[in-house]
Amino acid sequence: MAASGPLPGTPDLATLCAKLQGLMRFLREALPISNAHTVDFYTESVWKQQVDLPPDTVLAVLRESAAQARPSEARPLLEGERGADIKDFPKIFCETSQKLVSVEAFAMTAKYYSIQNLGICTPIEQLLVTLGGNKKQRTGENVKPDEFMNVKKSHEVQAMSELINSLADYCGIKQVIDVGSGKGYLSSFLSLKYGLKVYGIDSSNTNTHGAEERNRKLKKHWKVHHTSSQLDVSGLDLKMAKERKVHDEIKHRAYNERESNSYPANQEKMFTSDFLPQISGSVISNIRNKKENLHVYSYQGENLCFEKAFSLIDLLPVNAIEPTSLSQTPNRKMSKAHKERRKTTSKLNEPTIYSPLTSFITADSELHDIINDLEDCLMVGLHTCGDLAPNTLRIFTSKSEIKGVCSVGCCYHLLSEEFEYPLKDCIQEKWGFPMCHYLKEEKWCCGRNARMSACLALERVAVGQGLPTESLFYRAVLQDIIKDCYGITKCDRHVGKIYSKSSSFPDYVRKSLKKLGLDESKLPEKIIMNYYEKYKPRMNELEAFNMLKVVLAPCIETLILLDRLCYLKEQEDIAWSALVKLFDPVKSPRCYAVVALKKQH
Repeated sequence: MAASGPLPGTPDLATLCAKLQGLMRFLREALPISNAHTVDFYTESVWKQQVDLPPDTVLAVLRESAAQARPSEARPLLEGERGADIKDFPKIFCETSQKLVSVEAFAMTAKYYSIQNLGICTPIEQLLVTLGGNKKQRTGENVKPDEFMNVKKSHEVQAMSELINSLADYCGIKQVIDVGSGKGYLSSFLSLKYGLKVYGIDSSNTNTHGAEERNRKLKKHWKVHHTSSQLDVSGLDLKMAKERKVHDEIKHRAYNERESNSYPANQEKMFTSDFLPQISGSVISNIRNKKENLHVYSYQGENLCFEKAFSLIDLLPVNAIEPTSLSQTPNRKMSKAHKERRKTTSKLNEPTIYSPLTSFITADSELHDIINDLEDCLMVGLHTCGDLAPNTLRIFTSKSEIKGVCSVGCCYHLLSEEFEYPLKDCIQEKWGFPMCHYLKEEKWCCGRNARMSACLALERVAVGQGLPTESLFYRAVLQDIIKDCYGITKCDRHVGKIYSKSSSFPDYVRKSLKKLGLDESKLPEKIIMNYYEKYKPRMNELEAFNMLKVVLAPCIETLILLDRLCYLKEQEDIAWSALVKLFDPVKSPRCYAVVALKKQH
C-alpha cells in the first residue's frame, strides 16, 4: 500500500454475528408485517389479522417516531437503550395471536436495530482522514458534476468518487472497474476529475452506447473547463496576428525609408510599442509562463520579436478552436515542428475518458476476458441492482488483481434468495442472499415483499415526502372489486402508473380493468363508488400499516448489509472491511457502501 497509517477499527465477525442474532429474533416476529402485500390489504383483512390496536393510535406513535428520524432531530439511543437486548424491551407481539400489541416497543426496537444505532458503521470523515484525504491538486478541479447530472446523482457521484480516489491513492492504484456502470456518471467523473483509468461494465448495450455518446459530450465539456484560461490567451494571439499584418506593412515601408534616411537601430522596438499599446509587459510575461508550463519550446529572446515568437494556438488541443477560427489567422504557416508540438500538447491535455464495455457480470465472470489490460485495480459499483452487488463482492474476493472494493447496492427485491422456495428445484449455486455462513446455517429467508419493503425510505417520510397513500388505497380497493366482480383471487399482472393518469376513482378502475384485460363495461359506476365509500373510512388502516413497514424497513436493510459485511469478515485474505454511510439518506436512501481492502503480500 502507498500509505501506512492504520485504518479505523471495525467490529469483528463475532460481534457482528451477535448483532445479527438479536436482529433475527426481532424480525422473526415482525417480518409478517413487511411480507403482507398492500394489494391484498382489504381482500385478506390484513389489519385485523396482524394488529391488535386502533389505526389512529398506531399512526400517532409512528409519526412521532418518524419525526425523530429527521436529520436535524435525530437522537441516538441512550446508553441504557443501546445496551439492552430485545428481551429486555416490553412485549411487542402477542404470544398466542402474534398480533402487534405495543407500537411503542415496536418503534423503539426497530430504531435499536438500525445500522446507525448498532454502532457498526464507520464514519466517512474518519475513513477519509485515515486514507490520507484528498488534498493534492487533481486533473479536473473545475469539473462540476451538477452541470451534467441531476442533484441526486451529483451528490452520489461526488461523495463516492472522493472515497474511491482516496482508496486508489492508499493502495497505489490507477485502474478502476465500475460494474453496473449504467450511463457512466461515476466512471466519467472518476476519470475526468481524478485521472483514474476506468472501465465501466454494463449488461445493457443501450447503456453502453449511451455512455459512449456521453463520453463525447463530456470530453467537450471538460475541454471548456480545462482550456478556459488558454482560450483567453489564444484570443490575444489572434489579435496579435492581426496587428502583426499591420506591423509588417509599416515595417516594410520603414525599411525603404531606412535605406534613404539612416533608420535608427531601436526603431523596431518603437514599432512594437506604438502599434501594440494594449499588450503590457505583464501580459507578455504571462503568455511566456503559460508556454513554459505546458512544456512547449520557449523563445529565449529578451524582446518579443514577431517573426520568431511562438503561436498561442500551438498550446491548445487540436480541436479546442473551430477550424473556421484557424482559417481567419492571416498568412499563418504552421511548420512541422509546430504541428508536432500541437500533437504533443493535445495528448497532454486530452482527458482520460473511461472505457464503456458491455458484459453481463456474474460471480464467475473472468475479467481478463473482458478487459485486456487488467492490472491491480479497485472494483466499484454505485447502486448495483439485485444480485450484482453480492456478485461484486464475490468477484473481489476471488480475483487477485482486485485490491479493494466499494459497493453500494439497491433493488433488494431483485435479490435471489436461496431459501425462499426450499421445495423448488434450482441449479443456481450462488445466491444473492444470504452470503455469510451464519445466515446460511440458519436457512434465513426474508421474502420478496419484505425485501421490497427494505427499499422504503424512512428519512424521506420523516421530512414530509410521505407514502402515496391514496394510490395504494385505490389499488387495494380495486383488488376487492376484481375478486368480487370477476372471481379472480390472485392477479399477477401489474396495473402500473395509472393513478397519475386518472381523474377519479371510477376512471382509475376502468383504465386498470382494461389494462388487465377485463371487461369494464359490465361494471356500473354506482357499484364502483359503493366500493370506494365502503373502504374510505378504513383508509387510515392502510396508512398506519404502511407506516409500520416504513419504520421496519431499516432493520431489513441492516440484515442484508450485515450479511455482506460478515461474508467479507469470513474471508482470510481481507485486511479491512466496513460499512460506510456515503450519502444523505433524504437525497439517496440507499446510502451505505460496503468497503474492503485486501492484505498486501
